[in-house]
Amino acid sequence: MNHLGTQPLETADLLLRPFTLADGEPMYRNWASDEEVVAYLTWPAHTSVAVSQQVLDQWVKNYQKQDYYQWAITLRADELNPIGSIGANFCDDGLQMAHIGYCIGKAWWGQGYVTASLERVIDYLFDEVGMKRIEAQHDGNNLSSGAVMKKCGMQYEGTLRQGGRNNQGICDLVCYGILATDRKMASSFGSEVE
Repeated sequence: MNHLGTQPLETADLLLRPFTLADGEPMYRNWASDEEVVAYLTWPAHTSVAVSQQVLDQWVKNYQKQDYYQWAITLRADELNPIGSIGANFCDDGLQMAHIGYCIGKAWWGQGYVTASLERVIDYLFDEVGMKRIEAQHDGNNLSSGAVMKKCGMQYEGTLRQGGRNNQGICDLVCYGILATDRKMASSFGSEVE
C-alpha cells in the first residue's frame, strides 16, 4: 500500500479536491441540508451551516493522515462550489481494501457526475494507492446508487437482509465490490476482442 492521501483528481467535467473550511455554506446549501439527499444515508440532514462547518473542521484535520480519503465533488468550471462528496469511509490495510461512500446534491442527479467521480476514485485507489479491493453498499430501495456501482464495473456480491440502519430505519444492504484483478481481466478481454 502506498497511501497518498486526498490528492486532487480530475475527470472531463469535474475536479475532485480536498474540502476546505470555506466549503461550509455550499455544503449545507447544495446537499447536506436536503432531507431527500440524505434519505438513504446514515447521518441526518444538517440543521445549520454550523453543523456542516463542524463536519468540515474534522475532515480538514483528518487530511494530515495519509490514509484519509475525502473529496469535494466540484464542476471544473466552478471549483469553489462543491456539489457533493465522495470518500473512503474506512480502509483496511490488511485486506488492502477501501469502502466507498458518496452523495451529491439533487440539482446534479442523473448527470453522470457520481459515476465519473466513483470511476476516478477507483482508478486512483487501485493504480496509485495500491488497493486490491474496493467495496460499496446501498439501501435496497436506493436503486440509483446501485446503478452507479454497476456502471463503474462493481459486481453484486449479496444482500445483507436488515443488515443496516439509515435515515429510513433498518434496511437491507446491497453489497458491491471490485477487485484490482477484475479490471486487469476486463482490459485483457477487451484487447482480445479488438
